[in-house]
Amino acid sequence: MTHTLHTQAAIRTLTHAFAPLDCLIVAARNGCFSFTLVDEHGIARRSERLYPEQYSSAAPLQAIIDRTRQALVA
Repeated sequence: MTHTLHTQAAIRTLTHAFAPLDCLIVAARNGCFSFTLVDEHGIARRSERLYPEQYSSAAPLQAIIDRTRQALVA
């Protein structure tokens, strides 16, 4: 799979994982991108930059999702 396909798949996964929060994607370039989770009031709750090695396979991406969920409830 190319970086573009991995990136698109990761963005879809993050968007579904954090619904109903909005998942905004920023600066998608060179295989890297940032995602920001925004609540219903427009307040950013969490932001993180991801690199290809973090989302090219399921396990590292799931670890990011788990860590982010923990941070949201803390």
